[in-house]
Amino acid sequence: MANIVFGEVQTSIFESMSRLAIQHDAINLGQGFPVGLDSAEVLAEAQRALRDLSQQYPPSLGLPDLRQAVAEANRRFWGIEVDWQTEVLVTSGATEALSDCFFGLFNPGDEVILFEPAYDSYGPILRRAGVVPVRMRLQPPHWTLPCQSIEAAITPRTRAILINSPMNPIGKVFDREELSFLAGLLERYDLLAICDEVYEHLTFNEDGHIPLMSLPQARNRSLRIGSAGKTFSVTGWKVGYVTGPANLLGPVSRAHQYLTFATPPHLQAAVAYGLRLPDDYFIGLQNELRRRRDLLTDRLRDGGFEVGDCQGTYFLCLGIDNLGRGDDDVDLCRRLVTEAGVAAIPVSAFYGDRDVRTQIRLCFAKPQPLLEEAAERLVAWRKKG
Repeated sequence: MANIVFGEVQTSIFESMSRLAIQHDAINLGQGFPVGLDSAEVLAEAQRALRDLSQQYPPSLGLPDLRQAVAEANRRFWGIEVDWQTEVLVTSGATEALSDCFFGLFNPGDEVILFEPAYDSYGPILRRAGVVPVRMRLQPPHWTLPCQSIEAAITPRTRAILINSPMNPIGKVFDREELSFLAGLLERYDLLAICDEVYEHLTFNEDGHIPLMSLPQARNRSLRIGSAGKTFSVTGWKVGYVTGPANLLGPVSRAHQYLTFATPPHLQAAVAYGLRLPDDYFIGLQNELRRRRDLLTDRLRDGGFEVGDCQGTYFLCLGIDNLGRGDDDVDLCRRLVTEAGVAAIPVSAFYGDRDVRTQIRLCFAKPQPLLEEAAERLVAWRKKG
């Protein structure tokens, strides 16, 4: 019988932990959605556009105004010159954008290199497209690229490298040296790069985010994916965008045409408005998330937890080996809900084999009082032994 992929996929750990959190009235730091960070101006623009714009099918590629705004943002923030008419596609979320890239660019039997721990949708969608995921593991605490292993994994069937930076769940931001290495591989082995950069504006490291596409060797070999849900803290809107050379974006846009065709026009209009907000908005978002990150990190470290560094995203990873409980990450997360009243996500969910069970993930994009209460509960639970 054919491998049906999605028939084999069980309910996600995110859904399972959220249900458990509701059942036990726990603080949910598992699901990665922000609270109290959305822009009143962007929301107001969506209301205006819902009232004033046509709500019929927009162009499949996206409203011209949003595609222009995406091109402008590429130039403004990253120094990338983009033709909005041929190099920008609007999608119904970044996960749809990933699916469009996978279905539009790859053939059954192609191989795509990806880095673990990895966003959990990559594997199932690639396999549904008939693509073989080639998983390369990054190791804590520094999560350095295993350069020799990556190059050794390239075969005649390798078609692309899938890069997530800033990286969910570990908060790693790829630096220029790492990106230069990857760009060199693209050029040397005639590969593509699918760049999941949805957390592009949520960085706390000194150099900030560097898109792979901004490197000359990678400009015409990369497709760059962004997310309004992450940039404007409206994850339910599901508005994403893909930037890439016209010859690659063509088949991607045709996959999009047959998957969702178009994205709600009033949301597109609001995102276009948001991308043109002054720098104060983007800097303010970074500063507020940095403050929340530091609060939770400091409280947990003071309480004896092993907290990894977070350069970007809104996630912290906690090592569990020093807790002395003997649990793997899944069992520990269940215990934290029932015993401490805090929901987290086991990082094993981000590995294809789910065999690395040494860390859990917390989302810090929550209001300060909630983070303080969660930290207090976790530290009290740890002290109980």
